[in-house]
Amino acid sequence: MSDQAHEVVLARPVTATPVAADFVVVTRDRAPPKGDGSLKVRPLFLSLDPYIGARIRGRHMGEPAPAPGEPLPGFCVAEVQESRDPGFAPGDCVVTEAGWTDLAWVRSDTARKVSADIAPSLHLSVLGMPGLTAWAGMTQLARTGDGDLLTVNAAAGTVGGVAGQIARNLGGRAVGVAGGPEKCALVVDRYGFDACIDYRAVDWEAQVAAAVAPGSTIHFENVGAGQLSVGIRNLKPYGRVVLCGLADHYQADAGPAVTAIGPLVGKRAAVFGLVVYDFYPRWAEWTALAEPWVKAGRLTIAEDIGHGLDSAGRQLERLMRGENVGKTLVRV
Repeated sequence: MSDQAHEVVLARPVTATPVAADFVVVTRDRAPPKGDGSLKVRPLFLSLDPYIGARIRGRHMGEPAPAPGEPLPGFCVAEVQESRDPGFAPGDCVVTEAGWTDLAWVRSDTARKVSADIAPSLHLSVLGMPGLTAWAGMTQLARTGDGDLLTVNAAAGTVGGVAGQIARNLGGRAVGVAGGPEKCALVVDRYGFDACIDYRAVDWEAQVAAAVAPGSTIHFENVGAGQLSVGIRNLKPYGRVVLCGLADHYQADAGPAVTAIGPLVGKRAAVFGLVVYDFYPRWAEWTALAEPWVKAGRLTIAEDIGHGLDSAGRQLERLMRGENVGKTLVRV
């Protein structure tokens, strides 16, 4: 027997930064697949992340762009309605990719069961892919610890915000860079950073230098070549640089971002490229560390929530414009 579902899909091919008009809500029939190993899930929250803008243009990690009408990429946290796998039961909370929909059948081997005693949306932020990204960069690549001083841009975003909180929780300090007084206040007042510099200020580069003098030991890059050069300039000799994101360049039509390599040589810096997919098999290590921090109030995130599937396109457009404050979600 089929169920009806609502799903957000592309209304047209996307060739520029996505806007709300690129998306449309359609109605689908959801028939159960044949055989075992599948789950019927009802998404509770949909995660919208910066990579999605590039992904739907076919410009992310070589993956093809979804065609109009095809399911869109992005994780959701969902409740299992029906299970054809003995490892799952109705009522279980899972994270999976189901499309931007309110009902779907997914393969059970694509679903990750998560704790039901933590707010569901947190499994898409601090305990989800953004949190895993921050953990991988901070602990597995940069090896942060007691006495480290981190600089991180896009610090009001989930990855940057979690990276700074990890540094603080492991005995270090964190200086963030973000856009605007509201975001900088969030970084300091809620995430507990030692300082946050507004890159819109005329003298922001001098403010960063003063905040980290005589230099940082780790720079975590989320934005692109322009801000990376500032991070390198303020790095101590033998510091570590994690190249995580290039948000300034995801929607650009020009060539790839570049930065001068001479300062890296002069700093004797270690540079790490971070692709979070490499760390998916180690997700449980991150949640084992992070869940006690979440419960103790030592790891938190602001949420920017749209309500209903028809808000998804507007939420993604706001994210692409940098208008979101905190983790961008849709409450399905």
